Amino acid sequence: MTLMMITAIASLFLPALVGPQLLNHFGWIHLFSFLTLYSIPTALIAIKKGNVRKHKIKMIMLYVGAIMIAGGFTLVPGRYLHGVFFG
Repeated sequence: MTLMMITAIASLFLPALVGPQLLNHFGWIHLFSFLTLYSIPTALIAIKKGNVRKHKIKMIMLYVGAIMIAGGFTLVPGRYLHGVFFG
């Protein structure tokens, strides 16, 4: 989880190159960085308090949002990884 937090923070310094931008820097993809920065601390607090159900929901939300959806955006045509995997 520490590496996910570091990656989420680092990604905020990268400008959005696809789609509309806010303040000429942030794009829709940055929402997943904020999702990560919110989900990890709240999931850790929930499990420390013994609230397993809330922890589970936060971790599933993190996995689906930050890994599956944001990861899927890297495969959009015109992106580097699309060229790597699909030529």
